Parts: sequence; C-alpha cells; structure tokens
Amino acid sequence: MRRTAVRLLTGTVFAAATAAGAAAPAYGAGGLEVSPSTALPGGEVIVDTAACGDDGIAAGDADAVGAGRFTLAPSADEGKAIGHFRVPPSAQPGTYEIVAECGADGRKLTGDLVVTLSAAPQQVYPRGSVKTGVGGALGPDPVQTAAGVAALAVAAAGGTWFLHRRARGDGF
Repeated sequence: MRRTAVRLLTGTVFAAATAAGAAAPAYGAGGLEVSPSTALPGGEVIVDTAACGDDGIAAGDADAVGAGRFTLAPSADEGKAIGHFRVPPSAQPGTYEIVAECGADGRKLTGDLVVTLSAAPQQVYPRGSVKTGVGGALGPDPVQTAAGVAALAVAAAGGTWFLHRRARGDGF
C-alpha cells in the first residue's frame, strides 16, 4: 500500500514536471534500473542510474531482499552511476524495492527486483479434482464405493424382475 502511494505521488510529480517543460528522467518514475529485473537467489544484480547528476555517486540499499547496502559509482558511460549486489541464497520469491540515494542532492530513487526460484517459467498443469459439491463416481472410501455399486446392482435386478413379471401378465 505504501509503495503504491509513493509511486502514485512520484508519477504525479513527474507528470507535472513534464507538463511544465522539464525533462523526465531516462529510467521513468523510479529512476533506478535493476538488471536483470528477475533474479534467482545467489544471483548478481546490477543497478544503474543517470539521475544522480555529474558526480554519479549514490548509496544503494537492498535490505528489502536481504542483500544490505552497496555503492553506485561513476562509470565510463557518461553520467551514469553503477553498482551491484548479490541476492542472498536465502531470499524468498517475491518483488522487492531497491533504493538508492544520490550523494549530491539526496534524491531517492527506486526500482523493483523480482526474485524467483526457477530460471525459466514452466507450464503448470492442473491436478486433482474440482470441488463442485456434486461428488464423484469413485470416492476416497472403497467401502462406500462397494456399497453404492451393490445398491445399483440390486435396483437393476429388481427392476428387471418387475418388468419381466409385467410382460408375462403375472401382475405386480
């Protein structure tokens, strides 16, 4: 809820700045590029931004995923600050907010990291039965199943006998 409110506020501020003629940051509302955006526990993540100005120094915080703090330093790519951290092997699947604070003006930048347990998404097929309340032909109890089959057999035999007597004219 808090992150949604922050994003809504950030989006509103950037929309107002764009309408006033100011340039939006190169990486959108968050200002922090997380690559890869989906990582496995134990994997390395690179974080970069061009929003920290010419000095390009920022303090990164990946405490949300359990990786701690890291530093973003100026890179050979003009105006960008780049840093990296390793996702802890104990990280649980989910979406985590990575934060960086620019050294010059203290501006906070955010980006999202998704942690998964498998490298490639696999097709998931449904298993089991659908709980409709109607029941199934074979329940989990073999005694009840046998009793049901016996009741159907008695009903079929009785019905056949009554039809046979009626056809012969013996009456009911």
